[in-house]
Amino acid sequence: MKRKLLPLLILIVGLPQLSETVYTPALPDISQALGVADAWIEYTLTIYLAGFAVGTLFWGRLSDRLGRKPCLLLGFLIYILGCIGCYFSGSITLLMISRFIQAFGGSTGSVVGQAVLRDSFQGVERGKAYSILGTALAFSPAIGPIVGGMIDQNFGWPAIFLFLILFGLITCYFTYIKLLETHFPSSQHAISLGHMTLKLIKNPRVMAYSVLVAGCSGITFSFYAEGPFYLIEILGMNPVSYGSIFIGAAMTGVLGGWLSRKMHDHLTSLSIIKRGIGVVFLGSSLFMMMTIILNYFDATPLLSIILTIGCMMIIMLGIALIIPSSLSLALDEYRNAVGTASSLFGFFYYSLASLVTLGMGSLHNGSLLPMPIYFWGMTVLIWIVFSKWIAK
Repeated sequence: MKRKLLPLLILIVGLPQLSETVYTPALPDISQALGVADAWIEYTLTIYLAGFAVGTLFWGRLSDRLGRKPCLLLGFLIYILGCIGCYFSGSITLLMISRFIQAFGGSTGSVVGQAVLRDSFQGVERGKAYSILGTALAFSPAIGPIVGGMIDQNFGWPAIFLFLILFGLITCYFTYIKLLETHFPSSQHAISLGHMTLKLIKNPRVMAYSVLVAGCSGITFSFYAEGPFYLIEILGMNPVSYGSIFIGAAMTGVLGGWLSRKMHDHLTSLSIIKRGIGVVFLGSSLFMMMTIILNYFDATPLLSIILTIGCMMIIMLGIALIIPSSLSLALDEYRNAVGTASSLFGFFYYSLASLVTLGMGSLHNGSLLPMPIYFWGMTVLIWIVFSKWIAK
């Protein structure tokens, strides 16, 4: 029964993750169509993450009161309304508002989907289930640019949101007919949101895990925000070619999820996180040093493209090891109110991730140097937080 649940959870959790990135190959085209600066278009990813943060705070709490399934269905309907608004957007203001609505509704898939997993799995089995789910978390946003690049080049950027409307309807349908309720509110006492917030904030390990997840997610989504301008505008790739590089990224995510599951057979989740941080540090260090060297010697665009793709695959492999184990460990002490705790934890790390992408957009200057330097700095921060508050 539990094995049958995982494919549905992958669909539920994958929908909002896909929506974060599927339109990124079209960012330069959207910038031209709406007549706004590149940074403003990057901020549409920031506003999505902000909407996601607000949504996780709302849906997890509501799911403790009403149950998981009703919240998923209502959230997906709001998500579809947001997609419709994005499709009809003729200004940056309407696009920003619609992206926020889209993220607010879609976030139910992430926080409530994880709550369903926590309701259904325990112990080592839960760690392995999170590794499988982590593959979806890595694969779904990575596959987005592939699909988005093809749609943008052949049908134009608004058609991307038609695709998301269809995908949202499919997810809503299968959730309705396949998902059984895993939480029964009548047997639970109401948990004070303020009390739980204070408990989590005062727990340095929980806050440290939120920085780890936010830092890794922020690096990933900063690449999705800055990457189109980096690779398409500066280095000359077309949208389809840009989207195709994420085939490798998707495979890297799958490999990371597979390695994580295998490593759980003989390593603790904490040891897996430590190794993942080492891999991310290796990739970000190579990315920064080689970009500086190639920029100094005025290397060809092709060489810079190969370097960027190779280093980002290393970074994403490490991230695929860090995030699932961090999510599995972060709230282990709060099983009596997992929905509320998950929603608050999601609010913390998505808020921080939105700030990371905001920082990347603010540093955008049309050159190759800000992104690799920024990623290296974020990796150092992740390592310091892990060493000081988690590993000790």
